[in-house]
Amino acid sequence: MGLLLLLTSTLLSSYFHPGRVVNAQQSFTIRDITLSIEPSTEVTRDTNVTLRCQAIVSTSGQEPLSREYTIYKDSNTVYTKTSSTSEDLLYPLPEARVSNTGKYKCAVSIEGKQVTSEAKKLTVTGLSKPVLHLNKGVVSEGEELTARCMAPGETGSIFFYFYEDSKEILEKQVNSNQAEAKLRFSSIGIHKIHCAYIVLVTPGSFKSNQSNTITVSVKELPITVVLEIVPQYKIYEGDQLAISCTVSNFLHSSENVHLYLSQGTRLLSIGDTKVNHSMVAQAKDPGEFECRLEMGNVVKVTTKTVSVIELFSVPTLTMSPAEVFQREYMTLTCKSDSYASERLSPGQLTYSLDPRQSFLMPKDNGVFFGKALLYDFNYTCVAQAKGIVKHSETLTVRPKVAVSIPKISVVGRAILGQPFMILCQSDTGSLPINYTLLKDYTPLSTASVKLPFQQAVFTVNITKANDMNKYMCEAKNSHKEGPLSKRLNATVIEPLTDLILTFISDSQEVSEGGYIIFICSTRGTPPITFKLYREGTDHPLYIKTSNLNHTSYEVPVLSKEQSGKYYCEAINHANVVITSEPVFIEVHLALWKKAMIGGFSLLVALVLLVVAVLYFRSKRGKRDAAAELSVKPSSPKSDDSLTVNLTHDTEVYNAATVRVDRAEVSVWSKRPPDADATNDEESSVVSNEPDVEYTEVVHPRPADPARVPLRKGTDTVYSELQNSPHGAADHHGYQGSVEYAELNGEQPEADHYYPEVNNYQDLPAPVD
Repeated sequence: MGLLLLLTSTLLSSYFHPGRVVNAQQSFTIRDITLSIEPSTEVTRDTNVTLRCQAIVSTSGQEPLSREYTIYKDSNTVYTKTSSTSEDLLYPLPEARVSNTGKYKCAVSIEGKQVTSEAKKLTVTGLSKPVLHLNKGVVSEGEELTARCMAPGETGSIFFYFYEDSKEILEKQVNSNQAEAKLRFSSIGIHKIHCAYIVLVTPGSFKSNQSNTITVSVKELPITVVLEIVPQYKIYEGDQLAISCTVSNFLHSSENVHLYLSQGTRLLSIGDTKVNHSMVAQAKDPGEFECRLEMGNVVKVTTKTVSVIELFSVPTLTMSPAEVFQREYMTLTCKSDSYASERLSPGQLTYSLDPRQSFLMPKDNGVFFGKALLYDFNYTCVAQAKGIVKHSETLTVRPKVAVSIPKISVVGRAILGQPFMILCQSDTGSLPINYTLLKDYTPLSTASVKLPFQQAVFTVNITKANDMNKYMCEAKNSHKEGPLSKRLNATVIEPLTDLILTFISDSQEVSEGGYIIFICSTRGTPPITFKLYREGTDHPLYIKTSNLNHTSYEVPVLSKEQSGKYYCEAINHANVVITSEPVFIEVHLALWKKAMIGGFSLLVALVLLVVAVLYFRSKRGKRDAAAELSVKPSSPKSDDSLTVNLTHDTEVYNAATVRVDRAEVSVWSKRPPDADATNDEESSVVSNEPDVEYTEVVHPRPADPARVPLRKGTDTVYSELQNSPHGAADHHGYQGSVEYAELNGEQPEADHYYPEVNNYQDLPAPVD
């Protein structure tokens, strides 16, 4: 079973393999097929060309396969052959012609399988010269001759062309190499005939040279046509004309003869050999008559022009006056400018109006009188004499409509001091209408309205509002006096001026929590749009359009942040924005806030004062304790000296040691020459007032009992140092100072100085 499936799949694979055919006998494949053109793909006329089709086929057996070859030209089959050999197929093109030009392909088919070669193009150049033959060289007018044009040796689709004196007269398409044509000549004389041809080859064509030229002589036929018109001279309108058209020297033949008599484009009569026609002469008709003979291709024509004298001219209809208004009287006059007095008297020429329902009465011959209608009406004048009737051109009478009382108004807005426009317009009235603008009956300007929808507009400028009602306008569309309009009544817009911003508050001083009312007022014509701004902001705080010259805006609860400069803007229909002067608003603190701040400040001052007092009292206690602790035993070498501590009152303590002999201690003492010279000098520069220094001097207990006994511990001595005034002479090289030292011992009488000393020590330092 598996072997059978394998064999079946092998057979199917071989059957469907491209280029391979399997049958019961043998298998094959068409490997290639080529087409070649010999001797070349481009040849000249009469060259023997061969198309070679070669197929390469591989087969499994020795028996030759049947092959079917097909030759294609421009996708059309031109040759088919079946062969059982492997030889190449040869397709000959003997004596190739231009018609053989094209694209060729070759196909081979074996047992249902077909392979096609690539296309090859063959180009054949050169055409044979055409040959022309005529059966006659001399013919009469309208006589037919036969022309034959041949293209020797050419094949394919051919167009033949016949020419007369280099002008193409006939074209004919055939599938052979020759064509015949029947030619007739309508004019006498010598005619030269030749031909040529074109061979169509897809997608182009090839044109031959010109053939031989043959001369043909065309003789005139003796037949002629005769046209006669009676009378021949002095023909007037209304005269009877007798016209005849005949054929002379007519030769009876099989040809049909036709005569045609016509006047301009109007055919008057038709006949075979003779035509007669009678008519009344009209000056308006064309004066040229024609007699025409047609016999086959032969045409004979003769013409005559007849001059007809006008019996009377075409009438003209006029109106008087030239312009008429509805229901006004008018006169229509109908008249012929000229007439033939030798044939016609004035009384023979009559006039009438058409239509007769013209509502006008005849006043004289050709004169009609009556009232104009309320609408347009067409009138035509009819003049007639001796059977001749002539109509004038139509006159359309368009009665004019009297202009109505004009209306005067302002276009847009009238702004004081600026140009504005005034419109004058009537509801009814025929154009053109002339409008005149007046000021106190004095004409200023005139405008003419000639077209529908056109308007009379005047530009004026006024400086006073009461000048507006001085303007009027007049409308006029006839010679009569035109109606006047009413006086101009319009609102005059006064531009804004004197914009002022004021305010009202609830108290004399603007404070927080209070209210303020802003008032913007100006001069000008309402409505006015007001805007309130605060400087530094782009958007207005308030916008209102008012029909009054002022507006107000209330801020009910003020805050500190609302302080600043305020201004307002105003605009009305004059479209001019004006700005007020700015108003500065300062919002003060509320009274309760001021009271709170004052109370708080007083409380802070009291607290600071208490702290200062406590601080200085504490400091004084510390000084007393330090004075008691500063007493020390004196060394043997320092028995004769005292240690004095100098303290400055500005919290800078400068200690100086002063040696004092026991025997020479006194209340007054001199400052050493070099001590504190610089400090004295600086002090004198700072102030002219004497400086007071308090020096605390600490004395050790004296060892000599004979001396005045001192207080145990330390005694406080206040020295008042007074600097000399600034600028005083100093012989010792420094500003002198006198030190006053008050030494207090244990004497009871010195106790009353202590409170005074304490007061100095307790002064608080200055607070910045």
